[in-house]
Amino acid sequence: MAGPVRQPIDIPSLERYIMHHVPAIHPPISLKQFGFGQSNPTYLLTDAKASKFVLRKKPPGALVSKTAHKVEREYRILAALQPTDVPVPRVYGLCEDASVVGSPFYIMEYLDGRIVTEPHFPGVAAEERTEMWRDAVRTLAKLHRVDARAIGLETYGKPTGFYDRQIRTFGMLGVAQGTVRDVETGEVVGGVPRMGEMVAFFREGEGRPGDRGTVIHGDYKIDNLVFHRSEPRVIGILDWEMSTIGHPLSDLSNLIVPWTITAFSTERRNSCPAFSPTVTTPGLPSRDKIIDWYAEVAGWDPAPDIAWGTAFAMFRDSIIFQGIASRYAVRQASSLEAKKVGEEMRPCAEICWELVRRAGGARGERERARARL
Repeated sequence: MAGPVRQPIDIPSLERYIMHHVPAIHPPISLKQFGFGQSNPTYLLTDAKASKFVLRKKPPGALVSKTAHKVEREYRILAALQPTDVPVPRVYGLCEDASVVGSPFYIMEYLDGRIVTEPHFPGVAAEERTEMWRDAVRTLAKLHRVDARAIGLETYGKPTGFYDRQIRTFGMLGVAQGTVRDVETGEVVGGVPRMGEMVAFFREGEGRPGDRGTVIHGDYKIDNLVFHRSEPRVIGILDWEMSTIGHPLSDLSNLIVPWTITAFSTERRNSCPAFSPTVTTPGLPSRDKIIDWYAEVAGWDPAPDIAWGTAFAMFRDSIIFQGIASRYAVRQASSLEAKKVGEEMRPCAEICWELVRRAGGARGERERARARL
């Protein structure tokens, strides 16, 4: 929900920009700020005709990470996907002139649908719960089938070496973010536990997924989707900041995080008791069914790589939680819950380490089986 503006912007300056560059919007305008969005401040913009739009901008001030907050990339991929069967909001313009509202921003369509923050879809019938999950999976598979070159995204990322780059990027982020000090207490954010050991595991070539290069979202999950008000279908995918050309396993592993985390704890962020192995939630598909649905539409079977992929997803999330903690430390985080979210770094790393141990054990079993042949 949108509420009071926590990070003010210059409305007269924005209105002048709109009058010259966005004819679909009719000033004067009013602004509210959404509570979601850990990274980039996001606003609900209402114009003189009561039409609604969404403005998304980089945070103000010096950024902790030069690789994060890429609203320009969000705009580029949203614009490129307009003619495809992937549901995305319409975009109205990108402004890279920081003098207008303090940092680059873009404006997009406001989708009047359902944003569901709990992945078990509380309050819906069992059949609808199944179909909402099925369409979330189908939508992801459709994204991964998009020909990047055909929509002008051939330079959006490299088609090979995705996980090598991810390991380097998140490794460097982990080091930089861990040194940030809280502006009030002086306390250091700190490093991700067992980071060196986890990075060593992921760098090993044996057992790693083979290269694949498709358009990926980078943070595909239920609460980044907008569902139709009354139908069990996705009408838009939001929050494309981490999108690139990369391995589709990363998106799928991110989508099934509720099963991954809840198998360890129902108390952690992104866990959900409905996904517990000891609970039966009517209409909620199994993790294996999600993988089957995905394979049917995407045209490849991710099952052999899931153990490695889910372990890496937890490693990446540990670094992301650390990044939120570092932005909160300098009071740059845009979410009301940023401090609490940042505290998930260590528990997430503990889950990652156990998944790494299991993936390593499974790999060892395969190697011993091959040796016996």
